[in-house]
Amino acid sequence: PPAHSRNDWIGPPDKHSNLRPVIFYVPPEESALERRLREARQEAQACDQHFWARHNRAFSQEKEEFIFSRLKAKGLEMRDETGQKATLNAEEMADFYKDFLSKNFRKHMQYNRDWYKRNFTITFLMGQVALVRALRWLRWKKRNV
Repeated sequence: PPAHSRNDWIGPPDKHSNLRPVIFYVPPEESALERRLREARQEAQACDQHFWARHNRAFSQEKEEFIFSRLKAKGLEMRDETGQKATLNAEEMADFYKDFLSKNFRKHMQYNRDWYKRNFTITFLMGQVALVRALRWLRWKKRNV
């Protein structure tokens, strides 16, 4: 982002996690509370990035292995005679999706719990920052009246 920017910048989706990274604006006179909020947001982004990159890699790898094993069981190759990648029908892929979700249920539940905790903390900090800014504005307005 340009040096004069006073906003957060959102980048293109990451190729592994599919999440859009955020470059957070750091105000020149950031208070300790505002810094805690920004750091909590950065930590939440890093946790999400790590989880989804790892999850998507595992998903892709297991999906390829599943397709390969099903095609092999049918006596087919990964590519057909025209060079196109061979695929399975929707019902066969539904078996994979169901198994993958069942196998990763606990991971998703833990991720959701952690996500709610992080976002509750961020929301609480945002409320505190908003309150401090409102009180500062009211004091400034009172002095200038």
